Amino acid sequence: MTDTAATQLGFLSVLREPQGYIGGYLVTNFWGRPLEFRLSSAVQPNRVQQILYGHTLESYVCADLIGKTLIDKTAAAARCILTDCAAVLDLRRRLDTPLALVHSADAEPAFATHPEFSQDAALCRELRENAGNFDWNEPFGRVRAALAEARKLGVAARH
Repeated sequence: MTDTAATQLGFLSVLREPQGYIGGYLVTNFWGRPLEFRLSSAVQPNRVQQILYGHTLESYVCADLIGKTLIDKTAAAARCILTDCAAVLDLRRRLDTPLALVHSADAEPAFATHPEFSQDAALCRELRENAGNFDWNEPFGRVRAALAEARKLGVAARH
């Protein structure tokens, strides 16, 4: 990881909508300024996929199809990837980069990590301690707003 990547954070959000799942990935510097943004096309699992994947379908779509693709296509590396979608946590199995779920909280943010990667919790504590008054939920709001704007422009419907 480069020194630049050590100060960059990734914010990955996946939403379930009537037309399917759609995701956005925003890489920022440690102060929240955007460095790169990617969005996915809508992914609508068909009935056969729903049957075959069963209870693992949402994790497969959110982590493997959307999350992994967005991160692979992003040039800017992140020190840590944060998500607001629990189904994305399984993506950690396919990445070397720490990944954590940000829980909405009134006061201090709460981070949850994949059970197989408990070492990621130490990095989350370090980030929280060094972040000052950083609003951990705010970048997800920007990702969701950008996804909504892209939908209006028809970008998410293109392949």
